[in-house]
Amino acid sequence: MSRYRFAVVGDNCVDRFQPPVGQSLIGGNAINVAVQLALLGHQVYYFGAVGRDIDGARTRDLLVENGVRVDYLQILPGETAYTNIDITETGDRIFAHEDFGVCRDYIPSEEDFAALAGMTHVHIGWVADRGIVRRRLTQASASVSQDVSVNNELVHLGVDSLHIAFGSAGEDQQKAEAMMQTFLRGGARLAVVTRGGDGSAATDGKEHAQTGITPVNVVDTTGAGDSFIAGFLHAFIAGSNLETSLVSGRESAARTCTHVGGFPQEPQPL
Repeated sequence: MSRYRFAVVGDNCVDRFQPPVGQSLIGGNAINVAVQLALLGHQVYYFGAVGRDIDGARTRDLLVENGVRVDYLQILPGETAYTNIDITETGDRIFAHEDFGVCRDYIPSEEDFAALAGMTHVHIGWVADRGIVRRRLTQASASVSQDVSVNNELVHLGVDSLHIAFGSAGEDQQKAEAMMQTFLRGGARLAVVTRGGDGSAATDGKEHAQTGITPVNVVDTTGAGDSFIAGFLHAFIAGSNLETSLVSGRESAARTCTHVGGFPQEPQPL
């Protein structure tokens, strides 16, 4: 497939797994999507903010190492975002504390918006902007998608004028269908929803497609949804139909489930 210019706007986060695991990984919706698109061979720019701390430098270095351009990365006074995660005896994760750090107040600069408008496609992750990024880019006729199932306040979320609205419905096909119709009624041109173990579905109101999952030996599901988004965009922006794009998404998600974290990296001790 062709190599496209993608931009990914939004969050990054250091996942700090508390003792007895005692390790940390770099992640976040936007970071994971950006890295996965770069690993698929595209030219990818990350637009976000990190602090002037060790975690910020580590995040930047990992992006560069994985082929993501950091020309528009803002390095701000303050702390890089992090999440403290406890692991129960049964292996469940408990998000004990979350601090969005300098991501909380991040907004692209005027220079950034000019660059974003020239990309083949822009994907938006978690960003606390009251919808400013989405509206400005769609008004500039940019091709834009957003994950509207990220953990964010409703004031920052919306689907009006989005080319692609991504959502997560869990293993509930009725909820997935209702969510897609809600996205289309809200103004999205295309609705794409993941359904956990039941796979995923997409519709533009005329064409409808769905697919199951690719079975793998699951090591960690962190970032699987983000990888799905990258895989879907990889195929769809190149002109593939909905079914082919869903299959591309599920293959990317499956690969991510075979390793720890949202993309391959060496965990660091706390």
